[in-house]
Amino acid sequence: MRTYLEKLFHGHHLTVDEMKKVALSCLSNSITESEIAALLTALQVKGETPDEITGLVEVIRSQSSYHTTTIENVMDNCGTGGDMSGSFNISTTSAFVIAGAGVPVAKHGNRSVSSKTGSADVLESLGVSLFLTRAQVEESLYKNNIAFLFAPHVHNALKPFTKVRKDLGLPTIFNVIGPLTNPVTLNSQFIGVYRKDKLEIVAQALRNLGRERAIVVNGAGGMDEASLSGENHLILLEGGKLKSFSLHPEEVGLPVYSNEEIQGGNPKKNAAITKDVLKGHSSAYLDTVILNAGLGLYAHGTASSIQQGVELAKESIRSGKALACLTSLIDFSKKYASEVV
Repeated sequence: MRTYLEKLFHGHHLTVDEMKKVALSCLSNSITESEIAALLTALQVKGETPDEITGLVEVIRSQSSYHTTTIENVMDNCGTGGDMSGSFNISTTSAFVIAGAGVPVAKHGNRSVSSKTGSADVLESLGVSLFLTRAQVEESLYKNNIAFLFAPHVHNALKPFTKVRKDLGLPTIFNVIGPLTNPVTLNSQFIGVYRKDKLEIVAQALRNLGRERAIVVNGAGGMDEASLSGENHLILLEGGKLKSFSLHPEEVGLPVYSNEEIQGGNPKKNAAITKDVLKGHSSAYLDTVILNAGLGLYAHGTASSIQQGVELAKESIRSGKALACLTSLIDFSKKYASEVV
């Protein structure tokens, strides 16, 4: 570990294999908490690379018993957090719209870190179980087109990192890799980052991790979601190539709203917002979800254009299929409530 720390302290990058060795050492309890803190700090000060992200993510995913490849064409949509916008649960609500359009969504998330209400908080408030077994997650994906994977539950090997991160109380590489560590094998992904300079780094990491298609977005106003407030900056990963572009909501027929108009609150309030959106009640919340779900459907490849993705998202809500996905996931959770681990 000392050799790798000295390399980082001198501003040199670690290779994928070196990062894997470091991560495995951390998880095996063969190094001290001080060394883990030094590692996380050095990576943050130097700036993490796509290879370092890839190595850490591959180790984390390999340690999860939820690592599965039995379901095809699965995607995830998630932001890194950290934008401090106070918005409602955009990606979580959008996940039901994407699922309602026929795409299996393995939604990976956690409780609140930088927002008032995390994905786990709002789903728990809605009645969705956070503690399904691996078999139940797969069954839910088959039956409901959606399942939720609660990060601390599916990554219980990360405790050595968790304590140090909490003690540090500072941004680390984990603030970037959260959406990448979904243990389910994903074909595609839609990720939001709150810093524009992280767009290409995350996109390159997605390519390293084997995503067939993906979109990374930095929303107007520095959001880690696509925003209706102005120009969004995006990178599309397709066929191993990265393409940068921008998108204004008016280009796909959506209105402009300020980010202040999509504020969220506590889990109960955000649960009510999610239900209202899935019921199709007109609002800035609804149009924001339509934009993000449309981008997700385009990232997956179900839609051949963002405009078509937006139309498919509208239809998913209008037809009641998006709401049905939420209802079925809640019912599924109640069915297995006595069997959780």
